[in-house]
Amino acid sequence: MNKQALIYYPLLSFILVVLFIGSLVYGAVSIPVDSVINILLGKDIDRIAWQNIVLQSRLPQAFTALFAGSSLAISGLLLQTLFRNPLAGPSILGISDGANLGVAALLLYFGGSLSQVVDWPISGYLALVLAAFLGACIILGIIIYFSAKVKNNVMLLIIGIMIGYLVSSFISILNYYSSADRVHAFVMWGLGNFSGVSLEQLPFFACCTFFGLLFAILLIKPLNALLLGELYAANLGIKIKRTRILILLCTGVLTATTTAFCGPISFIGLAVPHIARLMLGSSNHKLLVPVTMLCGACVALLCNMLMVVPGSNNILPLNAVTPMLGAPVIIYVIINRKNIQYFN
Repeated sequence: MNKQALIYYPLLSFILVVLFIGSLVYGAVSIPVDSVINILLGKDIDRIAWQNIVLQSRLPQAFTALFAGSSLAISGLLLQTLFRNPLAGPSILGISDGANLGVAALLLYFGGSLSQVVDWPISGYLALVLAAFLGACIILGIIIYFSAKVKNNVMLLIIGIMIGYLVSSFISILNYYSSADRVHAFVMWGLGNFSGVSLEQLPFFACCTFFGLLFAILLIKPLNALLLGELYAANLGIKIKRTRILILLCTGVLTATTTAFCGPISFIGLAVPHIARLMLGSSNHKLLVPVTMLCGACVALLCNMLMVVPGSNNILPLNAVTPMLGAPVIIYVIINRKNIQYFN
């Protein structure tokens, strides 16, 4: 383990704690720090509304940002390593588009309820999550099927992009034939947010993302082998076909879960792995995976705070904030690619 990693682990952990506490304190409604601490300690306070805001809104929102940021960042890292492409991200294979299609079908065609599809009266947010997760899993299944047929990663990447275009065309057709209020509901979901996970739903969301992140840690050894090329990795005993499917499955579960609960979130999965690499100056996944997780959580919590417009009760859409942080990173990486150590 190099000295930089020993420095960044405690530093990023400290920043993570500060941003997490900041997400509980800072918001559209001003709540004093001592009141937030008393609420978290279970003490009674005079204003019940503050207690509800912290426990029912800000606390699950902060945990959601933490897990979602880590999940998207790790998904981007795995895909960039698999395809040896610095511009690969969670949405590149159409998995996020699959979730979009599921939600589009629910909101634009079925009117927000799954009672027309199944016998149970499933509607509201539960139907939204189920539709997004089902759509993402269908696309993931298609990608895994093609990964068994196509040996070339570049071709698989192109197939994923084409599937994304097909899904986008179906969504455009649904938009065209839908009413204005249904289109508005779909557009609002597509803006992304961390406030869609309630305190009751948080354990399920946390468990899904936690096991996905643990799965990614177990893939560190084959990921390092893939950095040297598939032929060299095969000579080291790495089963390329199985490894590719496991990476796709891991990124698919993480992306599908995050998109289902939070909507499609841009740039975190694309930019954060580069931030982690620039910090470490290395592509060694033993160092890179934990730093990427911490960076993803920190960036997501920072975006969660930047969504709040200072001095007002307005909340910006999440996808209006993430490009402000992610786009400059990608532009910097593209311009300075020849001078960046981990590319060479």
